[in-house]
Amino acid sequence: MPKILLTGWFSFWDGEVTAGDVLALRRVQELLGRAGLAYDTVWSPGYAGAALHLDDVRPREYSHLLFVCGPVHGPQVAELHRRFDHCRRVAVGTSVVDPADPAVTGFHRVLARDAPGREPVRDLSASAPPVSPVPVVGVILTHGQREYGGRRRHEEVADTVTRWLGGMDCAPVELETRLDSRDWRLSTTADQLQSVLPRMDCVVTDRLHGLVLALRAGTPALAVDPVVGGAKVTAQARACDWPALVPAEQLDAGELDRWWEWCLADGREAARRRRRAFLEEPPADGTEGLLDALFARP
Repeated sequence: MPKILLTGWFSFWDGEVTAGDVLALRRVQELLGRAGLAYDTVWSPGYAGAALHLDDVRPREYSHLLFVCGPVHGPQVAELHRRFDHCRRVAVGTSVVDPADPAVTGFHRVLARDAPGREPVRDLSASAPPVSPVPVVGVILTHGQREYGGRRRHEEVADTVTRWLGGMDCAPVELETRLDSRDWRLSTTADQLQSVLPRMDCVVTDRLHGLVLALRAGTPALAVDPVVGGAKVTAQARACDWPALVPAEQLDAGELDRWWEWCLADGREAARRRRRAFLEEPPADGTEGLLDALFARP
């Protein structure tokens, strides 16, 4: 019974693991699974520490080597031919830059997505099995606000929140309420940022405006107050009647998990209600006496 080793640039310590690589790999795994063929997949230790790595593999246990996706070139790929010289070696979904490269000629067969003198074919990732949607989460954090002195816990909060997010099955999108016309990575106008927020399933933030603008867009916000004893984030959550708030001194994964689940369930409708209230109810934002205050006699 043949046994196949699946490898690619995603297997090398210094190789990138891209979403396209993973989806291309899934396409190949799907085909092998349908055919009832046994295979193992090797990953970069830098990406998947607990997975099977090239250094762990016993080459003689395999009859075939299948190199998936990416460019076929360089000494690392050529080394696979030496190490697995007894295997039938095939590359699929790859780019060929130099057909004479030993990395290319060492394969028994190269099923390229593009190569000199050949008509290109679609990348394997285009035909991968359907993905499972995950929550899209806007992340708005600050490391500033020095005015709170010894009460500030901004660095600790950001570290705890980002480490927690790193373990969640979600698509994080780093956002910033700061506008900048010179930096393409930031919104130039408030309208641009407000066009992004409704597309999020949730916003995780330790900023006052991260909370308010998310609710204004009808998106649930998981807010953390980074100031011990509570400050403007806590005050704003109270003013907006928004419950998903974690104080700095109570911040841990359990609290974040609890409000995460709430935001992605009941919080969706709660955020939509807050949006309607912002739009339809008389403003309660302290401007009621503004004009009188401006023009009142001293």
